Amino acid sequence: MTVVFRSMFEVTRDEWLTGLGLAAEDIPDVVILEGSWWRAERQAMRLAHLTDARELGFPDIFWGRYGDKKVVFCMAYGAPRAVEVSQIFACLGCKLVIQIGTCGGLQSHLAPGDIIIPDVIRCEDGVAEHYVDGPTIAADPYWVTRAKSALDAQDRRVHVGPHVTFSSLFAESVEMYEAWHRDGLLSVEMETATTLAAAAKYGVPGVSMVVVWDELTAGRRFMDPMTPEDLAQLDISNEAVFAAALTLTEEVT
Repeated sequence: MTVVFRSMFEVTRDEWLTGLGLAAEDIPDVVILEGSWWRAERQAMRLAHLTDARELGFPDIFWGRYGDKKVVFCMAYGAPRAVEVSQIFACLGCKLVIQIGTCGGLQSHLAPGDIIIPDVIRCEDGVAEHYVDGPTIAADPYWVTRAKSALDAQDRRVHVGPHVTFSSLFAESVEMYEAWHRDGLLSVEMETATTLAAAAKYGVPGVSMVVVWDELTAGRRFMDPMTPEDLAQLDISNEAVFAAALTLTEEVT
């Protein structure tokens, strides 16, 4: 018997559209992914900004409109989930992929609520390496500039610089933090490299905006207490990155 393998890279455009229950004319202009444990809460908050929102044929992937633009939003926690959403819609021809979420700060000048826009991302997530040649993926420079402008307009503390995406929050070690800190990396999270690498494989630009939550240089993780002021800044910035993502959506042509 002849054995015939078929990879997900060989799934056709029409097959994806059928599975999603999506018409070709409704392929999104922009895909926004967010990595968070607080799926139901975040999802409801984000979808409230879209009109005609509906869940597509695959679970937790929502299509809607923002003004005259078509948007897909998905709560995608971790690289294995993020790559699926980014790859599907980049393959279909979306125009921009945006990653938002939270991160751990690797430098002592960073505070909760600061926003990192990664420009070069180290791929240590276990997935992006299958989409890019080399150890890093770059965010699109134009969209990095536009994201910073959108966040500056909201009076947020914004840092553009190198970042690392790692496979699991729970598998990170002190030795990793020390090495990443020495290398000058600003922050670490679990989706950015994956999301941008899968999009880049199909020629789609990507950008990420992630909010500092964990103060790793001070040994403070997300379960540790925060001051009311720091919590307020964290909440404001979590709203700011989504607002900025919508601003970028308006700018897509």
